[in-house]
Amino acid sequence: MRRFVPLALVAALTVLVGCKQQTEPAGPAAAQESAPAAAPSPVAAAAEALAPTSPKDEIKAAMAAFLEAKSFHADMEIDNPQMPGGKMKATMDFVAPDRYRMQMPMGTQTIVGDTLYMTMQGKTMKVPMQKDQLAQWRDPGKINEHEATMTVEAQGSDAVDGTPARKYAVRNTQPQPVEMTLWVSEAHLPLQILNRMEMQGKSVETRIRYSRYNDASIKIDPPQ
Repeated sequence: MRRFVPLALVAALTVLVGCKQQTEPAGPAAAQESAPAAAPSPVAAAAEALAPTSPKDEIKAAMAAFLEAKSFHADMEIDNPQMPGGKMKATMDFVAPDRYRMQMPMGTQTIVGDTLYMTMQGKTMKVPMQKDQLAQWRDPGKINEHEATMTVEAQGSDAVDGTPARKYAVRNTQPQPVEMTLWVSEAHLPLQILNRMEMQGKSVETRIRYSRYNDASIKIDPPQ
């Protein structure tokens, strides 16, 4: 199992977040006459200059914010006619830098560092993993390799579970053909991914919803 990185085909981008200064009325006269807007601070000016200016920049910013997250929770649903029942639901928790827990109908997989714990029917098997096998999915340099072939189309405003979001259609040909719909929050964090693809002539749909970013209460320990 590996950490699911939304759009593991874009580069990380340093995003500065600033806010413009606001002035308070100096006295009664100010209530009648609007005071001139204050000049933005140097930090705010830099943030504005580096803020996403295109749909592709938005996706790059979302990837950067995602890779910086200290923890998150994800709910996954796969609609695949070839699976028993045609559907599968799973959840994943992540705690930086290298702890993952995926709960599926057949059991739980927990990764701590380079060790995978597979728990099924009350029994846990400890399986060593190749050293740094998961590190590539947190490597902005490797992700950068596929940025040139990515195209992004903005699809307007939307919401995910009541949270305002911007919706994008993302396509790429590397490392393999992929087409996704991505919802990004105002904080540049992925909220939902919808991926449709053909497998053996059948349409397969995967939906992932992200929540609880940087939630310190998420804990992942080796099974006892």
